[in-house]
Amino acid sequence: MHKTIRPIVVIGSLDDPHVTEMRDRLISLGQIPYVLDVGHFPSEIKISLGEKLSAIDIDGNHIAPACVYVRNLGLGLLDFSTQSVVAHREQSDFIMSLIYRWEEAGVPIYNPPSTRYRVTKPFQIALLKEAGLPVPESLWSNDPSRVQQFSAGRRVAYKPVVGGASTKELVANDLTAQRLNRLSNAPVTFQTLLPGDDIRVYVIDDEIVASYRIITKALDYRQNEDSVESTDLTDEVYKQCLDAAKVIGLRFTGIDLKADDNGTLRILELNPSPMYLGFDALAGTDILGRFAQTLIRHANRNSS
Repeated sequence: MHKTIRPIVVIGSLDDPHVTEMRDRLISLGQIPYVLDVGHFPSEIKISLGEKLSAIDIDGNHIAPACVYVRNLGLGLLDFSTQSVVAHREQSDFIMSLIYRWEEAGVPIYNPPSTRYRVTKPFQIALLKEAGLPVPESLWSNDPSRVQQFSAGRRVAYKPVVGGASTKELVANDLTAQRLNRLSNAPVTFQTLLPGDDIRVYVIDDEIVASYRIITKALDYRQNEDSVESTDLTDEVYKQCLDAAKVIGLRFTGIDLKADDNGTLRILELNPSPMYLGFDALAGTDILGRFAQTLIRHANRNSS
């Protein structure tokens, strides 16, 4: 008969410091987490799902988590052969089904893949706007005429829809026919350029655990930080950040805000699996510890 274990589960790659640091912090606090290294599935980790919602066996144990931290679902590397793409799809659907089962059973999950559709940039900004939260004027388009209309008479920033490249300012050369024709390859994000302060806020379970002002001369602060300092938020912005996390449905998130010409902070993005170790190191904070304690509280409730 398989043994039932109720650990804190961390899903991600052991090559990721956020996974190893969380594992080590939990151990130092008296909790032994189960790390599901999806990069080793299915070659080394054996998982079986039965027809019952709770029928979940991992490496011979019945796993009923106290809570789950989903750092990433990076299921190995693709070589883009047909066989590899099909295998990756099968692996991905299988692991997501596992997490969906835990979510359906009421396990607290930070954050389940079921929230992923709400964090796609064009959708999440629309949800935030609909909720009355401050966001930049935005356009996602592959239509050159719409881009020209949107950019007329204003400074505009542009970036990929998903990510993977830095934010840049739209200049006259970008509006030539040759450049605009490249929109036929993929749509692009265009937003009113916000020239003010960069702010990063971390929310865990309806509580702001850290907020930072990022000092940079660059339009895109990533890898261009001159310094990072803890900062206080106004009551209004504090509430807006908590409301934004609820609107998108994230238990844990890093929120990027940027000030417009008038100093109003506008929400650029809610990240469903934000990096935080760098901010801890630069500002002397301990988001890792706050997050670990949150996971441990679930484990303690489960064992009482």
